[in-house]
Amino acid sequence: MMRRRQNTPLSSLDENTTKSPDFSKSKDSRFLSIHLFSSEKRIFVFCLSFRMLNALLVQTYFNPDEHWQGPEVAHRIAFGYGHLTWEWAEGIRSYLHPMVFVVLYRILALFRLDNPWLMMKAPRLLQSLFSAVGDLYLYKLSQVLFGDHVAKWALFSQLSNWFMFYCFPRTLSNCLETVLTLVSLYFWPCMRSSGNYSFLSRKWSLAFAALACAIRPTSAITWLYVGLLELLSSKDTLIFLSLEVVPIGILVLGLTYLLDCFMYGSWILVPLNFLKFNFLSSGGDYYGTHKWHWYFTQGFTVMVFTHLPFSIAGIIYSRQWKFAGLIAWVLGSYSILGHKEFRFVLPVLPLALMFSGYSLAVLEDPGSPQDKGKGSSKSHTKRTAKLGVAILFLLGTNIPMALYMSLVHQRGPEEVMNHLAKEALDAKVKSILFLTPCHATPYYSMLHYNLPMQFLDCSPSEEKGVPDESDRFMMDPVAFVSEYAKYWSQPSHIVLFDSEEQKLRNFLMSLDYREEIRFFNAHFKVDRDLQASIVVYVQR
Repeated sequence: MMRRRQNTPLSSLDENTTKSPDFSKSKDSRFLSIHLFSSEKRIFVFCLSFRMLNALLVQTYFNPDEHWQGPEVAHRIAFGYGHLTWEWAEGIRSYLHPMVFVVLYRILALFRLDNPWLMMKAPRLLQSLFSAVGDLYLYKLSQVLFGDHVAKWALFSQLSNWFMFYCFPRTLSNCLETVLTLVSLYFWPCMRSSGNYSFLSRKWSLAFAALACAIRPTSAITWLYVGLLELLSSKDTLIFLSLEVVPIGILVLGLTYLLDCFMYGSWILVPLNFLKFNFLSSGGDYYGTHKWHWYFTQGFTVMVFTHLPFSIAGIIYSRQWKFAGLIAWVLGSYSILGHKEFRFVLPVLPLALMFSGYSLAVLEDPGSPQDKGKGSSKSHTKRTAKLGVAILFLLGTNIPMALYMSLVHQRGPEEVMNHLAKEALDAKVKSILFLTPCHATPYYSMLHYNLPMQFLDCSPSEEKGVPDESDRFMMDPVAFVSEYAKYWSQPSHIVLFDSEEQKLRNFLMSLDYREEIRFFNAHFKVDRDLQASIVVYVQR
């Protein structure tokens, strides 16, 4: 571990530019507990407690990959049954991320704790541990750049942001990638003050960056930018490349390669397959595309939400153009791809929130030369009032959004699987058919019972314009199910959204099914017709 000086502001790209305010001697915030920030251990315990509560409050369905590309794969390895999506047949996913949950599942099984509630909550509770590490390292990164005062407000911005609350405890590979990115950026020499690092810290940063790339190959976009900055600022370029980048990269990616070869049962290079599918063939476009400016005008803006003006002000006032450039680079690089999702740019969201924290610190104590001598009680009262308004504004806008998205919006898929898991445990379920858009609910990882289940396929077709099963069902549910029923082994339970249930109700009743239970799902539509509720039909 490197030995670092506290409260050392990072120099800007141009050493001759006006320096940012000095917070190194600022008084402790009246809004934050002095006791809490007395040690990094206390900060971590607080972040861990917050993220564990956060994980328990997240009870909604966000993205299929949260379940299908992590816990579902791990469940198959740990318990011998689970579904592998088409990505695993194509070899474009690494087993490195699912293996984290394999260990968790085997521990639960060992102590016979693999009940429905823990099978649903344990993966997110584990991710909350990683997320707390990410929170801590955002604090540490802000501290080494700007000092303790800004670091506290950066952590406040991180914990109060609605999207971090909604997404960070989820079992998406993007969430672990974000944690590794924050840890690695903390150690990177070129992102600190000159001389405020050791060669050991650079090795750590490379190791964490390599792990991020092994989990998500697109993370290389981030490290291409940071790596080039390091090359431009480093005086030992040859040593950096030959004795650090190459050996550490070969070690981490080599071990991942061996793991994937063992798990796939053949020699396979996952990053190459991933690159071919997502970049060379634009395979991701099959699941929808957005215009090039989507991240700038909608995606990232929605994620930052009401922190955005504070983030922009913080970037301008602090003049940390390296980090501003990194955010812009990542957003611009992902904008080239047709298929865009909020979670793809999650790793740079904490950096934007760090600058939001900088703005809050400036509101509390400007600390600039022109403010010296103006410390009257009147000006102090005015600053306190402005800061109070800013805090109330951020909390008043982000907390309702966070709670609504985490507790209300699209909670049906998780509730229905929790219900079916309990019913299966009581031997009341024999088989299940999901007449929903594919991957619209969790699967075996939450049911945790080895019984026949079937859902509509939506694997990408080599022939463009040919609708898959899921598309054909959505276009004409009655005609599709009428034909489908000729060949099925009649399931004991059928799960479907109310938008299709209304069209299929009479047909299902003619097959001697009845409605068993209905769960609320959403108040507004996302990318399809409104799916207000999700319904379970059962054989009479």
